Amino acid sequence: MQKFLTLVRRELGGYFVSLTGYVIIAGVQLLTGMSFVILLKALNGQPFDMPVTEKFYETGFFWIILLLAVPLITMRVFAQEKFSGTYETLMTAPVGELAVVLAKFLGALLFFVAAWLPLLAYPYVLRRYSLDLGQVESGIVASAFLGVFLVGGLFVSIGCFASSLTRSQMIAAMNAFALCMGFFLLSFLSTLLAPQPGWQTKLFAHISMIEHMRDFSRGIVDTRHVVYYASLTVFFLFLTLKSVESRRWK
Repeated sequence: MQKFLTLVRRELGGYFVSLTGYVIIAGVQLLTGMSFVILLKALNGQPFDMPVTEKFYETGFFWIILLLAVPLITMRVFAQEKFSGTYETLMTAPVGELAVVLAKFLGALLFFVAAWLPLLAYPYVLRRYSLDLGQVESGIVASAFLGVFLVGGLFVSIGCFASSLTRSQMIAAMNAFALCMGFFLLSFLSTLLAPQPGWQTKLFAHISMIEHMRDFSRGIVDTRHVVYYASLTVFFLFLTLKSVESRRWK
């Protein structure tokens, strides 16, 4: 366990010893703040049927920030090790490949959480300076952030897999963005296709990330959503592990 925690600290610390980590955090907060300002101006003086904090998760702003941030976070996970020549040293250390994969995933995920953590304060800031916003329910805020955490976990696992396939951080970022975008675009199948009775409609609704975040932002924690993200995250971590283990046969 001590070796595993050392790897996690090494991975997490790698984001803060360079300017890149701070730039990512600043970029996420800048885009998130601008998104809230644009949304508030668009809704100023106009009636709407849901809280502004719930409306944010249904807009393209949230998903654009998420799709751009995660590939930048994960592109260095394995690709930088391969490019700098420290990959073989790491893989010959007295730790297993699974521990390395999990440590890198956890380090990237913790940094992702750190980058998005200020989002928790937004509803309370809006409540402080708004006369029309009702009491902020902490349970709904926690549920919404749980949704962000689960989606981030899936995207980070995809980014780790993409980074394990190449030694170029740029290629890793593009591959991660393409894969994450593919999962996001599947969310629109439930709205683009005419609803029909049968398993197809249920399947398209089940894989829709937009529908999942709608529930989370309303304070609804559906175990089906949790299992969906957890299972896909484990699947891509499994692919990452197999990609890392493939070096034995090269």
